[in-house]
Amino acid sequence: MGIREHYQKIYAELQKLRPENPPTLIAVSKFQSLEKVKEAFDAGVLHFGENRIQEGIEKFSEWLQGRDTSLVLHHIGPVQSGTLRKLFSGYSYAHGVGAIKIANELLSRAKKEQKNIRYFLQANLTGEDAKHGFERKELIEILKQKENLSNTYCKLEGLMVMGPSDGDPIKTKEVFRELAKIRKDYIPEAKLSMGMSGDYKIAIEEGSDFVRIGSAIFGERN
Repeated sequence: MGIREHYQKIYAELQKLRPENPPTLIAVSKFQSLEKVKEAFDAGVLHFGENRIQEGIEKFSEWLQGRDTSLVLHHIGPVQSGTLRKLFSGYSYAHGVGAIKIANELLSRAKKEQKNIRYFLQANLTGEDAKHGFERKELIEILKQKENLSNTYCKLEGLMVMGPSDGDPIKTKEVFRELAKIRKDYIPEAKLSMGMSGDYKIAIEEGSDFVRIGSAIFGERN
């Protein structure tokens, strides 16, 4: 199967898994060629996710310069202070805000640029040191002051998490369920960004609103 067939298959699955409110599918296009991106766009993909800010801007420049485009660009890697300003060159969403300092910088920069962006606070609920994000207790404390996390231009869209690196389905379900409970208890209006190619079905069962899918659409990278 090609990219079109893979996308159509997954899109149909998302509709079936939650027909009343299917999650938004973000096609993770990091390291994929422009040719493959165009093939995905022609197949109907509108939301694309990139890990490297500059690479995404360059790859999608053709669309970003066309103001009538329906394409939406998501930054799905950790947001870092040194490159944060580049997000305002075309990104609509930032999924990897894992420090309050970065959230405050994003709010300030959006106000200065007078450009809109939405972001997700990234949680680390697996206990893995290699993973980016807020631990549970820290995240809850921040959410108790959620009125300070949005302004006219920059909106806290929701919460993001990644499952455990070993892919264990039971542990994965526990992580996704824990984030869903944090949302329910502290910020019920928030969206959840969780689930990738290997665990998106579990994520949808636990209430995910955005799934980030790469290899299941584009195939494994060489």
